Order: sequence, then structure tokens, then C-alpha cells
Amino acid sequence: MKKISIIFILPDLETGGAERIVTTIANHLPREQFEPKILLLRKEGGYLEFLKDDVEIIDIKTPRIRHSLKPILNEIRKRKPDIVFSGFGEVNAYLALFIKFFPKIKFIARETNVVSKHVTRKEIRFFYKFYNNYDKIICQSNDMQNDLIENFNIKKEKLIKINNPVDFEFINEKLAISEKPETFKDDCKNVVAIGNLSSRKGFDNLLKVFSHLKDEKILLHILGDGRDKDLLHQMKTDLGLENVIFHGQQKNPYQFLKFADLFILSSRYEGFPNVLLEAGACGTYSLANNCPGGITEIIQPGINGEISNIQNDQEFADKILKSVVELHNKDAIKNSISSRFSTEIILEIYTEMLTGL
Repeated sequence: MKKISIIFILPDLETGGAERIVTTIANHLPREQFEPKILLLRKEGGYLEFLKDDVEIIDIKTPRIRHSLKPILNEIRKRKPDIVFSGFGEVNAYLALFIKFFPKIKFIARETNVVSKHVTRKEIRFFYKFYNNYDKIICQSNDMQNDLIENFNIKKEKLIKINNPVDFEFINEKLAISEKPETFKDDCKNVVAIGNLSSRKGFDNLLKVFSHLKDEKILLHILGDGRDKDLLHQMKTDLGLENVIFHGQQKNPYQFLKFADLFILSSRYEGFPNVLLEAGACGTYSLANNCPGGITEIIQPGINGEISNIQNDQEFADKILKSVVELHNKDAIKNSISSRFSTEIILEIYTEMLTGL
């Protein structure tokens, strides 16, 4: 039987959500059926070391997305794969215009966010007029799916909802070598938040929440880097938040999740947040802002977490106080994630979709 050749497209393999998911899919697709390759605009990023050796990397050495379209099209024309799987919003948008030039190739776009919230530049939104050219568009949540139908006139039959997979084997390997971070204090409750330091992740709202918790024995550990780093550090100073620690980007965030008393998702919007899934895979209870992006599909209230409105900062602070002193069943939290989002479950859906094109 001829193997299905598939090229995944990403800017790089930095440690972000889209990169983690594509790495997981490429690693776990059954090799008797598929021959996966990953095309990168630049061959760099922390997930390179986790990619299996039999996944070929195509490096087009293009630093900027806007200059990447011609070399991407050249590689598609040269290699003639059966499937092109674009996994990054801006590349998805540009590529949509040119799909008709490759009638023998199936094209898939995997969206990473609620598009109307995330894509604000008019020149990018223009390309979504051609999004129906894709054979399939993968949405990770109902919110993403409804947004594309209502705001971009995408045909319902083009859309398929596939939640993100959680690689428990990978996470458990990391947990096995994880020791309690030195900054975690035994006489305090330790709360963790993880994400890019940008407006989308809502860390400014989270700092406002922690201004209500100055007199409590609760530490907030924020993991991540990004363009709002200086702004957030200044906000911490202005609010006098000695109970907040910025750790920068961490190679092993599971070390923090394993020993956390609570994980907080403060985002303004999401696609289908991997970090919320991975917190649950570590057995950590979560408190999530009620934002678009599949939060209600992940959180099972009272089992693996709760949902609250972070704009009401006093109420959110009270929820934190309550959650960190409650006893939570780690096995039940892990099971709530594994029973719905394990790699085996989600990869079976991907395999069925890819073979059925």
C-alpha cells in the first residue's frame, strides 16, 4: 500500500501550542500509512529535539512569514505531497489563495485561535475570503467553528472539530525528573500561570487580581516571555506585588505544574489551550477565565477546575483563596483529561480524517 505523503507547515518549532500539537501528530501518525515531513520557515526551536528521527525537516530559511509564500509553493510543486497541512494562522491565510493551482493535492488548515479575535490586520483578513478553497479546516473548539461560520462565511461542511491531543507519555517522562522549584515556598500556596507575555494572555488582569492577595500567603509564578515583558514588570512594581515572580520561558514547565497548588488561565481568548490540558495531565486543579476558545469543553466544574470572570478581580481573587485550600483528587483530574484528550483518542480522529480525504 502506498504511504500517504503529508507536509506540515509551521514557522518554526519554538515551544508554543501549535508547534507542540504538530510535533505530536507527526510523531504519532502510523508509519504503515503515513510519511510525515515538516516544512519550517526556519529550523529552530525547543521541540526539534522531541521530533522523531524519521520525520524529515524541510528548512526554507526564510525569517519572515510575508516572504515565505514563494519558497513554500516551490517546495509543494517540487515534492508533490498527497496532503499539505498548514498549522499556523497567517500562513494558512496566504496559502488559501493558491490552493486551486494544485488540484491533485489535498489542503488542510488547522486554526489556532478564534480568528475574529486574533486576526485584526485588514490585509490578512482579506485572504480569509478564499478559505473555502481548503479541503478541510480543523477547529479545536465549538467557539472557533462558530466564529468561522458566522464571521467569515466558511461552509460548515469544510469544518471539522478535532480537540488537541495530550501526550501523557511525554509529560510523565518530564514529571518523573521534576523536582520542586527553589522559588516555591513551603509556607505559601504556589499558583502557576504560563503563556506568552502578550495582551491575549491577560496577565495584566491577573496582576490586578493579585493586588487583592498581597496579605495572603500565596505566590504567583508566571512562566513565559514576550513583547509585554517590560510593561508587566513595571505593572508589578507599580502595584507593589512582592507576591509575583516572573520566571521567563522554562524548558520544563511541568516541574512547576507538578508542585502547584493551582493553575490559572487568564487569557482574553484562546483556541483550545494546551496549557490547560497539560495542567490537568499533571493532576493540577485549574481556575480559568471565562473566555472564548473551548474553556467550557475542557473544564469539568469541581473535577478538574472552575471557570470565573477575571474582570471581576475581587471575585476571582476569592476563588483563588478558596481553591488553594481545598483538597483536589489528582487522579480524577488526570482522568478527566486522559479520558477525552489522550493522544490515542485524538490521533485516531486525525488518522480517519486524513485517510478519508
